[in-house]
Amino acid sequence: MWKLLQIELYKIFNRPRTYIAFGAITALIAVIQLGLKADGEAYVDFIMSGLKDTFDFEGKILNGYLVCYVILQLLLVHVPLLISLIAADIISGEANMGTLRLLLTKPVSKTSFMLAKFFAASIYTFVLLLWIAVLALALSIFLFGTDDLIIQKTSYVVQITENDVFWRYVGAFCFAFLAMLTVTAVGFFLSIFAENSIGPIVATMSIIIVFTILSTMTIPVFQKIQPYLFTTHMVSWKEFFDEKVNDQNEVVKGSIQDPQKIIDSALILVLHIVILVFAGIFVFRKKDVLS
Repeated sequence: MWKLLQIELYKIFNRPRTYIAFGAITALIAVIQLGLKADGEAYVDFIMSGLKDTFDFEGKILNGYLVCYVILQLLLVHVPLLISLIAADIISGEANMGTLRLLLTKPVSKTSFMLAKFFAASIYTFVLLLWIAVLALALSIFLFGTDDLIIQKTSYVVQITENDVFWRYVGAFCFAFLAMLTVTAVGFFLSIFAENSIGPIVATMSIIIVFTILSTMTIPVFQKIQPYLFTTHMVSWKEFFDEKVNDQNEVVKGSIQDPQKIIDSALILVLHIVILVFAGIFVFRKKDVLS
């Protein structure tokens, strides 16, 4: 298994296509950071305009923690589309090149072969999220410094003290990895059914786009199915940035307002991953590989 995994990782990171996602993410984050560095105060004044008339804010509202939050809100919607370029190509790419049948002539079970493929795609997803963490969080802290994190929600404002923020980002990135791993599993599953990479890649992107739209619509008929869509739960990383308030309307430091929602969303995402991976292995074991 370990040797198979090494081979699959070599294949992934030896393709130019692999680095499209890294290049796109680097460019997007750089543009956001440069824009906020050049004119960030005007942006903060705009989003906080209704609050500055009522509250006095001390310290730097525009700091590395806020910049990272802005980046994640903008970026995590698009990262699944980039992940699908690799995940949906993991099996279909071999079939397209005519090497899939040759690989299966080796003394390796189809189950081990498939698990090695999925774990390799999962490692790629992890490395991509780690790269985002370095650029979005570490680089933003370096460029903008740190202070309290102030987030304007729909009907209230959250202010998290500086020494209570970093662990929340660790939790948020871990949850984001689980969410992106679900996308990896979708692409992995769809790649079994085609001998051309374009079909599974487009299908994975289409599923993500359609499910994301359905997850955000407030039409009653769609609200009934939203709890079962993995895209509904992919945004639960934001729950790490809500604090509990006690009966005296005082913030409970170091708390999360709804930890159960994070747990429930994580379990649903894990369930999707397990079902998709095992279904993929089951289908592939029954499939006649002719290419």
